[in-house]
Amino acid sequence: MKIAVTGKGGVGKTTVSALLSHIYASEGKKVIAVDADPDANFASALGITKNEIEKIRPIAEMADLVEERTGAKPGTSGGIFRINPKVDDIPEGFGYKLDNTTLLIMGKSKFAASGCYCPEHTLLRRLLKHLIVERDEVVIVDMEAGIEHLTRGTAEGVDAFIVVVEPGQRSIQTAAAVKGLAKGLGIKRVFVVANKVRKDEDVLFIKSSIGDMEFLGQIRFNESIMEADINGLPSYKASRQTLDEALTIKKNLEKLI
Repeated sequence: MKIAVTGKGGVGKTTVSALLSHIYASEGKKVIAVDADPDANFASALGITKNEIEKIRPIAEMADLVEERTGAKPGTSGGIFRINPKVDDIPEGFGYKLDNTTLLIMGKSKFAASGCYCPEHTLLRRLLKHLIVERDEVVIVDMEAGIEHLTRGTAEGVDAFIVVVEPGQRSIQTAAAVKGLAKGLGIKRVFVVANKVRKDEDVLFIKSSIGDMEFLGQIRFNESIMEADINGLPSYKASRQTLDEALTIKKNLEKLI
């Protein structure tokens, strides 16, 4: 199972990503959790402590690794460097292990810069393609709404492209924009998860606003989840209700794909 999760900043896509990662890992599956959003904090959502998070180096900031694999120094553009660098050992060698889950933080560098053609960007794109297309583990990618770092060849390997939305026009507009970007990459089916739902009318609004995107389910607004986020605790430990809602979303997804 290869899942990409996206949405407008603040809608809770990292929470959804972490919940799904936990569910698959608790079933005994090997999971690779990929933080591909410069503004996200997948590590904290997975329950990794602050002290441990400080030890995790984003791949884009590993200058020696970038140069070793591409043949060029990070921060340079143009020139000559390998466009198909070796990446298959990176998850095991540089990922953070947490039970059945391996976390990879892509980093902030120039990964999401549209049109960037530089060594670190090339390495990260190749790594993302390797994870989605060539690995056997469950891969869950937490990415920003601008999905330029997904190439057509990588996107075609994604089993489920999920947009997390909250009740509100701006969130819905972002979902529509993401769907357009996904279509341009050959992704025909886009799924929607509603987060921070307070009442049934919120769900009805979202369902009536998402067009032909497929609705997977909702996660209700929960103060415990907000408190867990503030305290750096995993959401799956904060609320049994939220975990059950995420489990329903996972089951609905598996019925549809």
